[in-house]
Amino acid sequence: MKIVLITGTSSGYGLETARHFHAQGWTVIATMRTPHAGLLPDSDRMRILPLDVTRPDSIDAAIRAAGPIDVLVNNAGIGVVGAFEATPMAHIRKVFETNTFGVMAMVQAVIPQMRARRSGVIVNVTSSVTLAPHPLAAAYTASKQAIEGFTGSLAHELGAFGVQAKLVEPGYAPTTRLAINTDIPVTDLIPEAYASYAGPIFATFANPELTTQESDVAQAVWLAATDKTDRLHYPAGADAVALSQAKVA
Repeated sequence: MKIVLITGTSSGYGLETARHFHAQGWTVIATMRTPHAGLLPDSDRMRILPLDVTRPDSIDAAIRAAGPIDVLVNNAGIGVVGAFEATPMAHIRKVFETNTFGVMAMVQAVIPQMRARRSGVIVNVTSSVTLAPHPLAAAYTASKQAIEGFTGSLAHELGAFGVQAKLVEPGYAPTTRLAINTDIPVTDLIPEAYASYAGPIFATFANPELTTQESDVAQAVWLAATDKTDRLHYPAGADAVALSQAKVA
């Protein structure tokens, strides 16, 4: 029976991905900073572990408790939307600690067991902001773009040991908590000088032509985890797919 460990499963993409893998018959190790009962199916194939990807001791404890895993899904992340000028560097560092260094730390923690078995898949969830420039998302884009380059290079070196590295790139999902999963309200990051510029952008956010659903991301992660080819990129959601196709064209 296959075993997947997923980070950031308390809501949104991670929660739906955990449910999807469980429905496919896998054993799921669902991790979150503060475990919540009742979010996921009560099953002997569902384990919930505490995990803060910014803390080495928390990562070590979770990996030890999890035991051997076949697939790691790095989904945990925090958002930041606003003018870069107004975004405190302390907050930018916090975004990178989760979105970038937290992913790298989790990958480093699972490589030894996967390399020893010469099998395993690492799926890093980034964002469609890596597919085309988005306004008011400079810091967030940087944190995710770093993982794009990281994963591409990683796929080469781990491929020598039979281990795959993949990228899932979700689009904009209004129903998730990513935009509010931050210590700083968006309004605090839009100075008066940026108000006339930001207004139309937020209006577009409120009425997007194409969006992403949590189920789109869960299905893309599933495909990435089970695809035996050397494909690297898996856009998730109608808007992400459109951006990916435009990028190729």
